[in-house]
Amino acid sequence: MAFEVRDSTKDDRDWITNLLLDNWVSNIIVTRGITYEADKLPAIIVEVDSLRVGLLTYKIKNGELEIITMNALEKHQGVGTALLNEVEKIARQNGCERIWLITTNDNIDALRFYQRRGFEMVAVHRYAIEESRKLKPQLPFVGKHGIPIRDEIEMELILNEK
Repeated sequence: MAFEVRDSTKDDRDWITNLLLDNWVSNIIVTRGITYEADKLPAIIVEVDSLRVGLLTYKIKNGELEIITMNALEKHQGVGTALLNEVEKIARQNGCERIWLITTNDNIDALRFYQRRGFEMVAVHRYAIEESRKLKPQLPFVGKHGIPIRDEIEMELILNEK
């Protein structure tokens, strides 16, 4: 499958907002008590034959790149890997020392995906979702595989000079 990986443009905004609403219940994303309007963040898009099949939003701050959202609409086709490869290039171009993200304890698919690509779990923020629900009440109580959603898991990839 041949991918085109590119930065988002103003023409992508409605698609990004709709994808976030469909997959994240809102354009508002909460990580470590910080609220982001993900549809207003820098974003990377993967296309196949001019069809958008992947989105990654991110924030660069203090020499670190935080992945805020990632969605691969075509599973097991390399879309997520293409997004990660591109965001790593962006992080390096911006002098970032690490890429990090937050996922929830129920998201076994994300834990597997990121670990297979070199990310490590560096912290479990127990019961952090209780605080996140104060900022984003739409967060469900039970997630994938019937697992109660309660903890934030912080994962990182340290960027060494290559």
